[in-house]
Amino acid sequence: MAENGMSYKDAGVDIDAANASVERIKKWVNQTKRPEVIDEIGSFGGLFALPQAYREPVLVSGTDGVGTKLKIAQMMNKHDTVGIDLVAMCVNDILVHGAEPLFFLDYIAVGKLDPQRIEALVKGVSEGCLQAGCALIGGETAEMPGFYGVDEYDLAGFAVGAVEKSEVINGSHIQAGDTIIGLPSSGLHSNGFSLVRKVLLEKAGYSLDRYIAALGKTLGEELITPTRIYVSIIQKLLPEVPIHGMAHITGGGIPENLQRILPAGLGAVIDEQAWEKPPIFSLLQELGGVSKQDMYRTFNMGIGYIMVLAPDHLDKALKCLRFNEEKYIVLGKISQDIQGVDIR
Repeated sequence: MAENGMSYKDAGVDIDAANASVERIKKWVNQTKRPEVIDEIGSFGGLFALPQAYREPVLVSGTDGVGTKLKIAQMMNKHDTVGIDLVAMCVNDILVHGAEPLFFLDYIAVGKLDPQRIEALVKGVSEGCLQAGCALIGGETAEMPGFYGVDEYDLAGFAVGAVEKSEVINGSHIQAGDTIIGLPSSGLHSNGFSLVRKVLLEKAGYSLDRYIAALGKTLGEELITPTRIYVSIIQKLLPEVPIHGMAHITGGGIPENLQRILPAGLGAVIDEQAWEKPPIFSLLQELGGVSKQDMYRTFNMGIGYIMVLAPDHLDKALKCLRFNEEKYIVLGKISQDIQGVDIR
């Protein structure tokens, strides 16, 4: 090479840092290993044998990201929780079909590769996988100088689960008179953060380290709270009672996500007085002058996951939830007298 020749590192891509990152994340990846994982991290593909317990397995897949909540993590220089959000957004989606999450892959794109930061991100992904009971079997870290800023990154993930063909849940069994049960969110989860930043950081001028009495914590602590993963409680409930339909309450809120599982000719009536909304939502509504309709279509409003089941199975379901110390809200009923989701 000529004396003044350039290397890949001169262009902003550090292969040595990439190799160091792989070494740092191995311990977190190995924590999530299931017996069905065949190969070690570092292969070209992740190998996973389907559990033999399935007779007619149907694979269920989902992919998602964390969105602009990542801006909050980057502003706070706290990177070990957004990986939980990433896993949650994917596994909660496939869970609504009754699927057991089996394995997960992540994609991390950065402006400059910092092995310590990569380790923190993967530590969060690993924690999310542990909560969901799935294995982290691979991923990709891409250093993209000039595309992302030095301290910027993006996360995406991909989850695969399995369910018996005869046990797939898709909402087709939902009937008029069925009861709608909600499970609480841990806060904002991972939706609506463009509006959150616009209202709280730009319009109100709040700083992330500002303590807010109504929240009982700093604004940053509230906003960075990870998305709940509902796998454990749903897996305990499924063997006990037949669930007619489930919805993960993400972008679009309760109205649009519940609508996705309703059969033609049926609607849902939700009693908005049935639960107390966490204070972060009233704070956003008041400071931003956000309409009630936009609040419900943008945020989960304190309900992160919804189940629909027949009234005959309600008592048994609630008993199971109480036994497992899971909070729940009876939100309303399925009706043939309305179309769509009516929150009243």
